Amino acid sequence: MLSKNKIRFISSLKTKKARDEENLYVIEGDKLVREFLNAGIRFKILAAKAEFLDSLPPDKLKLADDAESVSFEELRQMSSLKTPHNALAVLPMNKPSLNYDEIFRKRIVALDCIQDPGNLGTIIRAAAWFGINTIVCSPDSVDMFNPKVIQSTMGAILHVDVHYAELIYFLKIAKEKEVPVYGTFLEGKPLKNITRRENGVILFGNESKGISADLKQYITEKIFIPAGGRSKPGIDSLNVGMAAAVTLYEFSAGSSH
Repeated sequence: MLSKNKIRFISSLKTKKARDEENLYVIEGDKLVREFLNAGIRFKILAAKAEFLDSLPPDKLKLADDAESVSFEELRQMSSLKTPHNALAVLPMNKPSLNYDEIFRKRIVALDCIQDPGNLGTIIRAAAWFGINTIVCSPDSVDMFNPKVIQSTMGAILHVDVHYAELIYFLKIAKEKEVPVYGTFLEGKPLKNITRRENGVILFGNESKGISADLKQYITEKIFIPAGGRSKPGIDSLNVGMAAAVTLYEFSAGSSH
């Protein structure tokens, strides 16, 4: 049984301030917890209903420094979900270093001030699906360890390294290395007509403001997702998560043409 102090501690990790101070974050849900265990990720704390703990093979259970049986009410107090699942876990943040020489050899997604946790989670999931394993976010983007981001990645966070960096500096290096930078604009070239390379930065802008003015000078090719058929009232653009999925699919499909 978890102590009240430990319950309060886990609950506090819902805030970015506490996560950064402790260098810890929370994952929730039976499927997500099992996927992280299957990937060999160590947990600081595993809090779950007794039947969930009993269902785990001994070698997986050993990956948790502290495994505690808890009630539904205790899970509810710690959970960021309206209806908690059977398990949650606390684990150390993984913050890989940004190796410019290595990442510029392949395709990278860059995100300028993405604010919505669901959008970041969707983009991480799409990147993993289409074989992109590096995302670079501007510092004012939503925290990748936000519970809603983690939840919406559906486990894809295991396969994508997410970094935070000043994008002006990042794109300046890309330009110096003659790495193409693609950006989404209404006046861009239709996605199917773009020149694809095996490496490059694909930049997506803020949900309402798009790509920042000070980043536009680094874009080497403007791209656009044309609508199918005639435009429809009330639909003038795609959500950035949807736009990223379509764009990454087209780059992926283009590689096999």
